Amino acid sequence: MIRWGVLGLGRIAHKFVQDLLTVPEVELLAVASTSQQRADEFAAQYGAKYAFGSYEELVTCEGLDVVYIATTHNHHFENTLLCLNAGLAVLCEKPFAMNAEQVRQMVETARSKRVFLMEALWTRFMPSVQKALELAENQAIGQLKGLRADFGFVAPVVPEKRMYNKALGGGSLLDIGIYPLFLSYLFLGKPATVKATAVFGETGIDEQCGMVLTYGKNQLAVLNSTVVSKTDTDAVLYGDNGSLYLPGRFHEGDSVIHQPHEGEPETFTFARTTWGYDYEAEHVSDCLRQRKTESPLWSLDDSLNLIGLLDAVRAEAGILYEEDK
Repeated sequence: MIRWGVLGLGRIAHKFVQDLLTVPEVELLAVASTSQQRADEFAAQYGAKYAFGSYEELVTCEGLDVVYIATTHNHHFENTLLCLNAGLAVLCEKPFAMNAEQVRQMVETARSKRVFLMEALWTRFMPSVQKALELAENQAIGQLKGLRADFGFVAPVVPEKRMYNKALGGGSLLDIGIYPLFLSYLFLGKPATVKATAVFGETGIDEQCGMVLTYGKNQLAVLNSTVVSKTDTDAVLYGDNGSLYLPGRFHEGDSVIHQPHEGEPETFTFARTTWGYDYEAEHVSDCLRQRKTESPLWSLDDSLNLIGLLDAVRAEAGILYEEDK
């Protein structure tokens, strides 16, 4: 039995816990919020044994194996270190932290203490993405030449809420642009060049961000994110002998379509009844049972590389936060 705690009880925490409770041999042991009332209500809703009105209380809870961190981006760094320094394994929401320096410190702490740490990039564990990666690696579409991916929706303009609040790590790139960028890294690796530009709104956040990445094998990735318009939020991988299509919304999709240049397309579908967070929760639970300190599918080096790409995009596009000082 792997006993979970949840730190930060917003909307995504509800979805994660709903899926967590479908995973075999796990228990929701404790939850924590900055509000005791919110913690009590959350614990009662999902059957957690303990409810804490502070994060510091959570890390002293006996019997905890791992903590899922679901706070806003700007708090990931301090919340992760709090748990790691208490000897607790951590699954922390994406983006891992606000910049590469913060992630480096998180990784160094986890490795020095030999405590499990993983970024909650749930898309990496979706069966549709794993199938697309398998097809690409087996050259089902020949040599991979390019990738196009986008993520866009209309976010309500509420300056005090996370999306439009720079102090909370708001903006399209860190919140949703990370998904197209992650996909380019997963399939193409680290780029040779990064070009990016952004359109900024009245609150100072990047409302739109466009990225073009090139690679040493004459490959190209074209990516974008926006919180001011609804896009297809799909992805296409182009090879010299066909393509792979991940329909919208690709980051949580349940299918992949293989279209060879000659012949009929083949669709692979992976039906589910959950949001999709159960795949990463089960993976983390399995890693802990096997005494692993890093995921073999999404390692800490992968997270370091991804935050490095995010930093490079931000430097190009002029997306700055207080933490960068």
